[in-house]
Amino acid sequence: MEGAASPAHGLVRPHLIGLPVYKMTGSGNDFVMVDARVSTPADWTPEDMRAVCARGTGIGADGVVFVGPGSHPGAARMIYYNADGSHAAMCGNAALCSTTLATHLGLGTPAGIDLETDAGTYQPVARPAAVPGLGLGAGERQAVLAEVGVPHLIVLVDDVDQVELMERGASLRFDPALAPDGANINFIGQGESGGWRMRTYERGIEGETLACGTGAVGAGCAIQEWGLGALPVNIQSRSGRVLGVRASKAQDGHYDDVWLIGEGRMVFRGVIT
Repeated sequence: MEGAASPAHGLVRPHLIGLPVYKMTGSGNDFVMVDARVSTPADWTPEDMRAVCARGTGIGADGVVFVGPGSHPGAARMIYYNADGSHAAMCGNAALCSTTLATHLGLGTPAGIDLETDAGTYQPVARPAAVPGLGLGAGERQAVLAEVGVPHLIVLVDDVDQVELMERGASLRFDPALAPDGANINFIGQGESGGWRMRTYERGIEGETLACGTGAVGAGCAIQEWGLGALPVNIQSRSGRVLGVRASKAQDGHYDDVWLIGEGRMVFRGVIT
């Protein structure tokens, strides 16, 4: 007797058909958002997430985000998955979108909501640190590793537009000095007008994304550490949208009281078919 047929490649399984979802964008970083009271990550496989996030054949997104009630009234819980179905503890732009969606779902108010993530409700930013054994390429001046819920390698470059992002980003993302998990790679530099600009190679997507909130936070702290500027700073993402970063440096060298100012906009809502 033959076993049950596997779902067609690139399609979600039947039990997800009809599920209401929201499409949201955070400065060009886009997400499929799910009300976790209706569907939880346990209902999804990595293949389902890849199918929904696929551009051209699915909804198209950088990740799937589940937003539900938090541990106490006025709190919301965010669980984030990359477009390849891998779990990540934190995503800054997904957090911005989650706060907006949580308010829409009645889980909090814009004036007061605690967003709980797998990186913690209040996640300090580790002091940017050098990476022993990491070699820099042409046009790369300095690099530090910052933990902002997830690891980000911040690389100061002469010209962000000249970076061969797919090739160099992948090379650094899998560099042995960052083993075993690798890191997101954020290339930052100053534009002609003097403002800061950033391009991102994101692990789990394995390509360039139009914005990166946690990367912007790490970059802002690195800029201050390098003596190239002082927080707060504004950083223009690949989408052209500007992310604002504000933080305070504690006596132990960590950054806390971190604020990320950016977009969390709903594009549409619908159902999976």
